Amino acid sequence: MVKVCFWVLAIASVYSYLLYPLVLKSRELVVGRKRQGEEQGDSSLIHMTLIVTAYNEERRIREKIENTLAIDFAADRLELIVASDCSDDATDAIVAEYSDRGVRLVRASERLGKENAQLAAILEAKGDVLVFSDVATHIPNDALLKLEHYFADPEIGAVSSEDRFVSKDGVVAGEGAYVKYEMWLRALESRLSGLVGLSGSFFAARKSVCADWDIHSPSDFNTALNTVKSGLRAVSAPDVLGFYQDLQDPAKEYQRKVRTVLRGMTGLSRHSEVMNPSTFGFFAVQVISHKLMRWLTPWFLVAFFITSAALATTGLLFALVFLAQIGFYGVAMAAQFAPDLRRSGVVRLIYFFVQVHVALMDASVKFFTGKRMTTWKPSAR
Repeated sequence: MVKVCFWVLAIASVYSYLLYPLVLKSRELVVGRKRQGEEQGDSSLIHMTLIVTAYNEERRIREKIENTLAIDFAADRLELIVASDCSDDATDAIVAEYSDRGVRLVRASERLGKENAQLAAILEAKGDVLVFSDVATHIPNDALLKLEHYFADPEIGAVSSEDRFVSKDGVVAGEGAYVKYEMWLRALESRLSGLVGLSGSFFAARKSVCADWDIHSPSDFNTALNTVKSGLRAVSAPDVLGFYQDLQDPAKEYQRKVRTVLRGMTGLSRHSEVMNPSTFGFFAVQVISHKLMRWLTPWFLVAFFITSAALATTGLLFALVFLAQIGFYGVAMAAQFAPDLRRSGVVRLIYFFVQVHVALMDASVKFFTGKRMTTWKPSAR
């Protein structure tokens, strides 16, 4: 029985990372890939509303507004809104200074969180396509021109940018193995039933997709869900980038991961129907594989470690697997207490993998003990 558990847990532990991509590739071979934003109509008819969500951003809001005003897009087809989540510093006053340049301030009636502030802006927006961005994200001048081409395809309901990290000295960080893997996975999902989650810092959706807006569910997940409900797809745009400064403090980065996962768990629990294949088809399989199974992976890994330890004296294979795990986690622990070790690419990848899964466990415990994320405070960078 223990050996059966060993093999079941081994498969479960690697499913989300290794087997799920194979499922996607197999599905693509059977049904074929769908269009990924090939232009099908006249994108010049699209009107956009760019919504920047802010809470107490007096330190950065001016830079963000200047960034949005510099974006290359027809002025008569672009509306700029700053959605204030009841900021109680100088944020709103700074935004008001730009009213003569076409920037509108929409203030939420009460502080209920990021999604509620976004909803207040959605109700005021006039654009056919709504673009959502955080204050910390720098949008390149040509991003909206590239973005509009995707919406010329009537099958596409939402588009996600791809994140790029910028160091303190302004240098764009190179893509690590984990980031490359995630982008590859998103590309596979885009070509099938669509993304199961968008980049929360910079994404766009047709206004019709945003009609059913859940203020208690992360907008990046809820928009992907609403896109599928609308009979459309959410896709990743590798040529539409959002740049933001990475958190240098490992403790802050860890807490950001925990908050992100906790918000995701809250969203999926509120819309668990999305995991029903009879209703959502293959998209449900994608959600289960990419979200639920990913969140369960650290628990599978712990159980696999315990099972391996129990079997370590019963055969060479089990002993080697157990020793390999000790070595793997030992490297991560050493990197925690000796940061210089993370200069090695392999060590950095192992450390990042373990840190992510510790954060997943932390978020899971918080979720099942009743912790929820409602209001939000942007990470200091």
